[in-house]
Amino acid sequence: MYIVSGGAGFIGSAMFWRLNRAGIDDILVVDHLGATEKWKNLVNRRYAAYMHRDAFFESLRSKGLPSSIEAIIHLGACSSTTEKDADFLMSNNTTFSIAVCRYALERGVRCINASSAATYGDGGQGFSDDVERIRRLKPLNMYGYSKHLFDLWLLDNKLENSLASLKFFNVYGPNEYHKGSMRSVVCKAFEQISSSGRLTLFKSYHPDYADGCQMRDFVYVKDCVELMFRLLEHPEINGIHNVGSGVARTWNDLARAVFAAMGCDVDIVYADMPEEIRGKYQNFTQADMTWLQMQGRSLAFPFSTLEEGVRDYVCHYLAAADPYLEMV
Repeated sequence: MYIVSGGAGFIGSAMFWRLNRAGIDDILVVDHLGATEKWKNLVNRRYAAYMHRDAFFESLRSKGLPSSIEAIIHLGACSSTTEKDADFLMSNNTTFSIAVCRYALERGVRCINASSAATYGDGGQGFSDDVERIRRLKPLNMYGYSKHLFDLWLLDNKLENSLASLKFFNVYGPNEYHKGSMRSVVCKAFEQISSSGRLTLFKSYHPDYADGCQMRDFVYVKDCVELMFRLLEHPEINGIHNVGSGVARTWNDLARAVFAAMGCDVDIVYADMPEEIRGKYQNFTQADMTWLQMQGRSLAFPFSTLEEGVRDYVCHYLAAADPYLEMV
C-alpha cells in the first residue's frame, strides 16, 4: 500500500495521477476535505481508502496502520504563505511531518516529504540545497519557517540521508483550483484574461527589478510528480533537495506564455503590491538543481519549459470542459 497525505490537494492528487498511470491503486488517501472543493480532485482517481488527517495522526501514534506500506508520500500541509496562526502551522506542518516521517523510518518504509523554497527567505543565502547552508536560512513567513524547522529536525537527528525532503519552488498546474488566493498566477491569469482580455501583475518595489520583471523558478506539477515517482523507484537516493526547473523567468514571461496559449494579444497592467507582503516578497528564486544533474540516468528526464507547461495547462485543462486532472 502507498500512503499519500494531502492526497486530495494540488500536488497530492497529481501524484495520484502518476501512480494510477503506473497501474498503482492500492493507495490510502489522507486529507482534510472540509467544505472545500478538494473532493473533486479525487473523482478521476483510483484508490483503496480515504482517511481524515486527524484519524491518520492518531493511527501513527497508536501504530494502527497496515503493515504492508511500501511508501509514504507526505504532501499534506497548510501552504498559505499569509497564514498567521503560528501554532496551527507548527502543529500541522512541523509536528505532523515529524510524526509521519519518524513512523516511516522506524519501519524501513520509503518516505518522500514536501518542503518548500519558502525556506530560502529573501534569497540572500542563495538557493543551494547543500546541507552546510541550510542552517543559515531565514524564511520570511511562518509557512516557510514551519517547513524549515522540519529540515532542521532532519539535520539535528542526522536523518537527512534517510528520506527525500523536497523543496518545491513555484509549482503550477492542474488541480490547484481549490486553493483560492494561493492558486498559481497561471490559473488566475487565465480567469482574468478570459473575462477582461488583460492581466494585472504587481508593481516592483525593488530597484533592481522593473515592473513584472521579478523572477521566479516556475515548475510544472507534472514534472514534480514524475520526479517523485522516479524517487520511489530509487529509494537509495535521499537528501534535502530542490525541485524546480533550474531556470528563473519573469512574471512578464509567464504572462506572455498564458496570452500565447490562449491566442490573445498581450495586455498587462501593473498594480500596487499589498503593504503586508512587500517586506516578505521574494523578488528572485532559482533552484540549484546540481543534485539532480549528478544522478545521471537514474532520475533524468527533460523538464517542461515555462511555455510548454503553460500551454499544456491552459489548452488541456483550464480551457477544457472538465479541468480536473485526467490522463493526457
